[in-house]
Amino acid sequence: MLEKIRQLYRPIQPTVSQVESKVYYREYLPELGLRNYIYCYWDLHTTTPLEQDFVYRVVSDGCIDIFFNLQDTSESFVMGFCRQFTEFDLSQEFHYVGIRFLPTMFPQLFRIDASTLSDNFFPLASILNSCADYIRTEVSRSFPIEQVCEYLDHYFLEVLRHSDFDDDSRLYDAIESILTHQGVVNVQTDIATGLSPRQMRRVFHYYIGTSPKVFSKVVRFQNILRAKPSSQSLKRNKLFYDLGYYDQAHFVKDFKSLYGVTPSKAFGRE
Repeated sequence: MLEKIRQLYRPIQPTVSQVESKVYYREYLPELGLRNYIYCYWDLHTTTPLEQDFVYRVVSDGCIDIFFNLQDTSESFVMGFCRQFTEFDLSQEFHYVGIRFLPTMFPQLFRIDASTLSDNFFPLASILNSCADYIRTEVSRSFPIEQVCEYLDHYFLEVLRHSDFDDDSRLYDAIESILTHQGVVNVQTDIATGLSPRQMRRVFHYYIGTSPKVFSKVVRFQNILRAKPSSQSLKRNKLFYDLGYYDQAHFVKDFKSLYGVTPSKAFGRE
């Protein structure tokens, strides 16, 4: 059941477009036994000092991330599900490493209500002190990224061994339905799981951090990013109707709140 989430959902962040030659972003797969839980480890760093501070935009992807400063591993954070894009003001030199959990997996592993993290980020020590302590004491700034990933694999495999999963088929049937339909669903009529609307909202808030409706909107948005439609096809083919929007203005407004720019600019048409 859990493997279906990874099969159906591949959350992405836009590639770094500002000063590309000086800022590097790459994703790494975790150890095989973790891939149903952790989508990727990611590495974001400058290759040479920038002339000015760097603004890094994170788009809504339906996931919860842990991230830390590899230059000072005492600085670690957890970022919850976000209903809109977030911008981080970074310095002229930086090196951040992150762990992107697939939907529901952070609460499953750590028994933390995802809704308490939503639309914000927190010092990791205030949420998971043992994890923050491991990163601070075991991960060195001198490690190459491959070694950092090995240490993270070791830690999360241990967490997994001691985790007690609530694999409620009704929750995962609902998620599978949303992912299969790429977020283009009416959560009131298209999802039949045996959960009442109130129960479904409650379990989605706990395990994902938001309502089924908002999660579906983010899934739909992520599938648009992956498809990379041209602005001409968006207009000519009226793709926004197929995506469940009433008109183009509604689509552009939603897209901009999730990404931070219009679809035309995001797909390089402006």
